[in-house]
Amino acid sequence: MHPEVQQNKPGICPECGMALISQKSKVKSQKFDFDKHAGHKTNVFKKKFWVSLVLTIPVVFYSDILEKLFGFRAPSFKIGNCPANGIPLCGEKLEILIPLILGSVVFFYGGWIFLSSALRELRARLPGMMTLIALAITAAYLWSVAAVIFKLGETLFWELTTLITVMLLGHWMEMRAVQGAQSALKELSKLLPDTAEIIIQNAKIKNQNGSEKFQNETKIISLAELRVGDLVFVRPGGKIPADGVVIEGRSEVNEALMTGESKPVLKTKDSEVIAGAINGDGSLKIKITKIGEHTFLAGVMKLVAEAQASKSRLQMLSDKAAFILTIIAVLTGGLTFILWLLTDQGTAFAVERLVAVLVIACPHALGLAIPLVASISTTMGARSGLLVRQRLALEAARKVDIVLFDKTGTLTKGEYGITEIIPNSQFLISNQLPITNDQLLKIAASVDTHSEHFIAKAIVTEARKRKLELFRVEGFQRIPGQGVRAKIYSNILQNVGISGKEGIEVLVGGESLAFETKNRIPEAVRTKIDAVSQQGQTIIYVIADGQMLGILALADLIREESREAIKSLKNMSVKVAMITGDSEDVASWVARELEIDEYFARVMPDQKSEKVKELQKRGLKVAMVGDGINDAPALTQADLGIAIGAGTNVAIESAGIILVKSDPRDIPKIIKLSRLTYAKMIQNLFWATGYNIVALPLAAGVLVSYGILLQPALSAVFMSLSTVIVAFNAMLLRRAKI
Repeated sequence: MHPEVQQNKPGICPECGMALISQKSKVKSQKFDFDKHAGHKTNVFKKKFWVSLVLTIPVVFYSDILEKLFGFRAPSFKIGNCPANGIPLCGEKLEILIPLILGSVVFFYGGWIFLSSALRELRARLPGMMTLIALAITAAYLWSVAAVIFKLGETLFWELTTLITVMLLGHWMEMRAVQGAQSALKELSKLLPDTAEIIIQNAKIKNQNGSEKFQNETKIISLAELRVGDLVFVRPGGKIPADGVVIEGRSEVNEALMTGESKPVLKTKDSEVIAGAINGDGSLKIKITKIGEHTFLAGVMKLVAEAQASKSRLQMLSDKAAFILTIIAVLTGGLTFILWLLTDQGTAFAVERLVAVLVIACPHALGLAIPLVASISTTMGARSGLLVRQRLALEAARKVDIVLFDKTGTLTKGEYGITEIIPNSQFLISNQLPITNDQLLKIAASVDTHSEHFIAKAIVTEARKRKLELFRVEGFQRIPGQGVRAKIYSNILQNVGISGKEGIEVLVGGESLAFETKNRIPEAVRTKIDAVSQQGQTIIYVIADGQMLGILALADLIREESREAIKSLKNMSVKVAMITGDSEDVASWVARELEIDEYFARVMPDQKSEKVKELQKRGLKVAMVGDGINDAPALTQADLGIAIGAGTNVAIESAGIILVKSDPRDIPKIIKLSRLTYAKMIQNLFWATGYNIVALPLAAGVLVSYGILLQPALSAVFMSLSTVIVAFNAMLLRRAKI
């Protein structure tokens, strides 16, 4: 219908929602340019409809339908003074010439878009809706012209003009609905600003006296001129033009439309920013690191485009059904025409029945039913931070029986943190009170400040999180394979046998450092140490001048979001499993903490896909969630692969769905969106095909003996109405919450 809409991959037309037809000739690819023809073709349909409507009124006025229904007969006029040898149509009554002339204008002006579209369908060997409409109006027109010229009987001009007018109205209304629904790439493309304000460093500027000086100045350039390494200035409320890193400034940035995160994100020096994000109240100076197709937003647009080009099983079924329905319509229409031709109803009646059958069976609604819902669900997913790479993946999500999580980086943060602080209550500080949790942490963090070890960093991070002021430390020394030592100057460590005048030596490290003091650990503390050790957590001992101050337990921190995600999945009757390369103790502890149904521990990277197969052999539909290179085979093997957005490119390329926010709470959203999408698709298939069961026999005239007959124009109303209903029903999906 819209030959000027072209792209380099399969998909649906952004104007009318119909499937794009492949063509052999080379065309210029408009990869993300879906705005070029926005609104243009809709206005053409609108114009054609109004012109055809105006011309149809006098055609109906001079038809016999008004006399049959209301007993009204239009004034009759006759053109006289004809030559003796005769001229065709000369002397005919005006009521015959008006339908012929105006009907021809409506056929060629209003109906030409259907005729040309049908020709493209036939060239592509994909006959469909346009083919049926073209056959119907061509049959009606040719018969009517022949009937006038050769005086064969009743014409079908009023049926022809009303049919074309109603079809134009239906397409106009439907295209308005489609344009409001299919907006994923349009909305994403609008996120980028048209220009960027770059900072030109040491620009040469002339003073009023003619002397020159160098200073920074800003310049507005188009987005196409932006280059990697440019410095840009983003004012309050402005849009960030490309991916980059903040080098100066502080502001909260709204990234909701890209990541689905509704809360503004604080950006300070060295923070990464995303193209299209909206700046808050502060000003930012940003160094551009990625432009064009390498930006995060371009990647999102690519994934959305791939998802819209891919097809689900239901869409494949509907495409096949639409093709079969076209064949059935042509055969049924032909058979209907022949059978009525053999009766005494006349040729005009037979042609009328043929036209009615062809129109009522048009599979437009069927061809639109699935793609439109899929397009809307893709948009909804993108808005919520769920990037659907393959529609088959989204379709599979509704059938998932068990979600298999990779532990590190998915259920856990992938970074060590303190889980428990256990002070030795028998050790008294300077005020003769037992040492507290914060005091123990403060001592350990003071020593670890100079260490680069990831466990030491975790201890220091926890102390800073609690806003503890650290002690002065001297003589730091690393003990290979054991820990660290240093002297601390503090009055709180002055105790029996400990003097703080020349600094107190404090050791922080593993069990080997505590060998000499282990026998002096109180039983209560020893019990806690044993319990934590059985959970596979790392134990760090803090020792001052040979006395045990206490221990710190560290582990890969469990994400609080994981608890909510697992609870939501269980409420949806979906089982949860975990896979990890960690020890049995660690896996068991995490599983108990999160109430996971089952887990696989000590699994090597190349064995993860085998565990997925093991679950599948039980008859379970498996969704695998991972973030690393070693998860890629398992993501591919699973019925549904879900990649954490912060993970590696390899994992992302192996997955069908990507979580932009790296939030496991989005996984229940995927399943809910899948179920909502499937339900809406089934509803649309019903609306697209259900009416044919009743309307097709009526159009063929099986109940004509009872006075029940479906006119071509009414057939067009039903067909158009079903298409509009399908589009409207699909748009209702946008109101659903996931």
